[in-house]
Amino acid sequence: MTGVAAPRLPVAAIRRLPETTANRIAAGEVVERPASAVKELVENAIDAGATRVAITLTGGGKSLISVVDDGQGMAPADLPLAVERHATSKLPSEDLTDIRYLGFRGEALPSIGAVSRLTLTSRQPGADSAWQLTVEAGRLGQVEPAAHPPGTRVEVRDLFFATPARLKFLKVERTESQHAIDIVKRLAMAHPDVGFTLQDDGRQALRLDPCPGDLFDARLARLRQLLGPDFAENALPINAEREGVKLGGHIGLPTYNRGNAQHQYLLVNGRPVRDKLFVGAVRAAYMDFLGHDRHPVLALFLEVEPGSVDVNVHPAKAEVRFRDPGLVRGLIVSALRHALAQAGHRASTTVAGAALGSFRPAFAPTPFPLQYAPPPPRLPPGMAETATAWQSPVARTEVTPEVSADHPLGAARAQVHETYIVAQTADGIVIVDQHAAHERLVYERMKASLSETGVARQMLLLPEPVELDEAEVARLTARAGELAELGLVIEPFGPGALLVRETPALLGQCDVKGLLRDLADDLAEFDTALSLKDRLESVCSTMACHGSVRAGRRLSADEMNALLRQMEVTPHAGQCNHGRPTYVELKLADIEKLFGRR
Repeated sequence: MTGVAAPRLPVAAIRRLPETTANRIAAGEVVERPASAVKELVENAIDAGATRVAITLTGGGKSLISVVDDGQGMAPADLPLAVERHATSKLPSEDLTDIRYLGFRGEALPSIGAVSRLTLTSRQPGADSAWQLTVEAGRLGQVEPAAHPPGTRVEVRDLFFATPARLKFLKVERTESQHAIDIVKRLAMAHPDVGFTLQDDGRQALRLDPCPGDLFDARLARLRQLLGPDFAENALPINAEREGVKLGGHIGLPTYNRGNAQHQYLLVNGRPVRDKLFVGAVRAAYMDFLGHDRHPVLALFLEVEPGSVDVNVHPAKAEVRFRDPGLVRGLIVSALRHALAQAGHRASTTVAGAALGSFRPAFAPTPFPLQYAPPPPRLPPGMAETATAWQSPVARTEVTPEVSADHPLGAARAQVHETYIVAQTADGIVIVDQHAAHERLVYERMKASLSETGVARQMLLLPEPVELDEAEVARLTARAGELAELGLVIEPFGPGALLVRETPALLGQCDVKGLLRDLADDLAEFDTALSLKDRLESVCSTMACHGSVRAGRRLSADEMNALLRQMEVTPHAGQCNHGRPTYVELKLADIEKLFGRR
């Protein structure tokens, strides 16, 4: 390499770009892929008051996107305006702080028309006929009469044919179809009163009928359609309000979780959005109940005054900014934690399903029903006593308390392998992991003690100086009072240094310098002392683990039943500190199926 600089390009005079080129550049911000066009067209249909929306895709949306609705339609004079940039009916007061529609910029149809072959057909209710307008790469045709029922049909053919470079960056057709289907699902989640169908290359990929009833029940019904019956059975309702901000929806139990966060949905004023604040609030709410590699399933609907949220952040309208983000985050965290606490010892039903699925029958099932079942053989005298003596070495309880309906976890009947408690309920059995269950009980007691008495602090015999850069020292010094409440007492120690006098007793002998550096980094990024709080809770979890009943310890009947009763009255007792279930419940009907009795 000789290090020769690249030749400079000649500087040309400034000139206006042709309107067609400018429109195609602007279209790239709004229409990134076929799913973007689907989103804009379906939003237009919802804004038009549609009760049913039908979407058709061909070639992943690259060859054809068709969206048909039964909304209010458009007059013939409105069709040319609809494809004119920045012409819209959704901003009557021209106030960008009072946006009450999904669309408002007037960019969607012009952007789509600039890079495709667009056909717009519409008819208003009561009109004699429909009218049609075609747009090819931004060039408008004539408005002509057409045949169409009341409503609007938008057909987009050969998307990006006018910008072939964009086509090279699209994924395979199946991937593009999945992105479009996901967009429709999110919009359908926000509007349960609207029916949706989606055809993908002749295959019906989605069919959602309108959900009747009040909004809360309709939302749950729509979530059942989209996320499945398992979610509906293991979901906790959310209904909270603070300072005019309303939060509704449903969240999954901690034991009903996934390996990624793709099944977390936030909808603000009926608009699906992706927001970092939301992700952080959900993580904080589930912090005590899930491992870092597991994620809850939930759908939350946030309703705020239009002036309190900015949806004009990005042309795709997928991001929002709140006027008071702290209020929104606090509402989400507190509402979710309250719902999780109300769930008590409840664990998801899918835990039992997974347990039943792991069973393997010793013999293949009979391919035909038995017509005759012989009576069981009668044992000769003395053999019954011999059989009893040879039963498996399972720790039997000293007493056999009656099963009470007031005790959902039943009465302990046995302990197997000195690790698992087997309890009998009114309609089945419960198997409890004694160590995981007691770990959660100890952890909850420790947290309650911390909240009542505060964080105990230990004074260092010799205050420890820690050298940091001046910006880090300034950030930590500004929050010294809050850090002291968490057990960490610091004070300035000359330029570029801090003096640590006290540390949280729960941390024991900790790396003070590393702790302060982590805190300074967190304050720079999140403006909150996350590391210290996380570390305290982690220490609580570790102490609870070492202070709980260990696997391999034989328990008496009274000890086992006492553990069951504590679980029933302790919040979050359905999962340990790492998100694993503490018990599995098997219904008698399920057990009978395993043995062919049903």
